[in-house]
Amino acid sequence: MTLLRRLLAQPYALALILLILGLVVTALFQPAFFTPRTFANNLRTYLPLILLAVGQTVVVLGGGIDLSLGAILTLSSVVMVQAFGMEADPGPLRTFGGVALGLLVGTLAGAVNGFCVAYLRLQPIIATFATSFIWGGLALWVLPQPGGNVPTVLQDFVRAYFLMPFSLWAVLAILLAWAWFLGTRWARALYAVGGNPQAAFTSGLSVERTRLGAYAAAGLLTGLGAFFLTADIATGDPLIGGPLTLASVVAVVIGGTRLSGGAGGIVGSILGAVAYYLLKNVVALSVFNFNLSPQWQTLIDGTVIVLALAAPGLLRLVRRQP
Repeated sequence: MTLLRRLLAQPYALALILLILGLVVTALFQPAFFTPRTFANNLRTYLPLILLAVGQTVVVLGGGIDLSLGAILTLSSVVMVQAFGMEADPGPLRTFGGVALGLLVGTLAGAVNGFCVAYLRLQPIIATFATSFIWGGLALWVLPQPGGNVPTVLQDFVRAYFLMPFSLWAVLAILLAWAWFLGTRWARALYAVGGNPQAAFTSGLSVERTRLGAYAAAGLLTGLGAFFLTADIATGDPLIGGPLTLASVVAVVIGGTRLSGGAGGIVGSILGAVAYYLLKNVVALSVFNFNLSPQWQTLIDGTVIVLALAAPGLLRLVRRQP
């Protein structure tokens, strides 16, 4: 019982519980999921959402939220694809230039969101919901329909395997970067601004610059997510990032980061992103194994998301029990 209480006391307890539950159910219905090749393929699929969830966490820690991350990912992706051109091997200058341009677009889009929130004093949920239409519209203008080409070298890069899948190396790199970030002055400012912006201001911290930086960092991380997603599917799609916005918020919430800001971290968000995909997989397996109509999947998906968002409140109630 003491061990259970310690587990429930962790901010990422819910994400860990859902992750374990998803793994158990998946092992029962889909044992092949755990073969090295399938594991590597699935982790590569999870990586874009993991990066979006990490970016969303940074924004939320600073007291904001970004409902345009999916649209930013789409815009970054189609910009990369258009920059690559139609050649299978466009050369290193065009290849790396396209990646850099996509990352720059993501960072600038995030910075625009941050400027609207930090300096124009717009409500984060309203401002980023509005800009999501701008970024989505620009994506459709850049690439009106699915298509395009991704250099083979980038496809091979994201599928590389050295001791373990490249995607797992990427997750470890994110965790190491976060461990370094927590020791910086900006990290302390971010938590302070998210926890109590008025107190942070009176102590001499720049609330505006901190929030602007948080949104720009989220845009950069989203651009990285766009790179991995684009290299994985090897083409462009002007609507591909839409579902990932809500998924990133769900991952952050079940990962234990407080939506009011100032408390949480990316470990729970990473676990939450993986748990989200596993739950989606469990729903798909349930629909298949119980011969349900495919129309039920949307209803079940929505119910799972609502329960996941409500679960942190229920978990707090459990923690208060004597």
